[in-house]
Amino acid sequence: MQQLRGREGARVRRAYREHADRTGVKWSGRQYRPDDFDSSDVVNQALSAATTSLYGVVHAVIVALGCSPGLGFVHTGHERSFVYDVADLYKAELAIPAAFDAAAADPSDVGGHVRRDMRDRMYRAHLLERCVKDVRRLLVGDDVVEDEWADVVSLWDGRFGSVAGGVAYGDGTAPF
Repeated sequence: MQQLRGREGARVRRAYREHADRTGVKWSGRQYRPDDFDSSDVVNQALSAATTSLYGVVHAVIVALGCSPGLGFVHTGHERSFVYDVADLYKAELAIPAAFDAAAADPSDVGGHVRRDMRDRMYRAHLLERCVKDVRRLLVGDDVVEDEWADVVSLWDGRFGSVAGGVAYGDGTAPF
């Protein structure tokens, strides 16, 4: 596990260096205080905004799929460990370049600029669809088979068993 974490850290540091070189942004390392956004330099502010945007989308997908955001494999001991694991799949592709591009542009509102850019990048990258597939593959494996029940929505009633979803049973028209 330590080797895996070390390799992941080296991969991310390499991505930081490559994007610093690409954009001409001075890079002195990842330095930020979670409780004081404004105390960081512009590139670290941009990285914080970009990763926060990415974490939000990944967290939403994980919860929508009924999974636990704390179920970490690489990251552990945090209520969003699985969010961090999954987000790491996309960080070098989406968040890091968005942050360095924003730092190079030096907008007056770096946080807003990066969040809008991340929205557009995530849309173009089809992040929601990719994230769903990746979470399923991580938890179930490559043998995921779409079954005939995938689009069936039903509810469970303690007296009648499975009942159709999308019906307003409280309006008096239900058979029970």
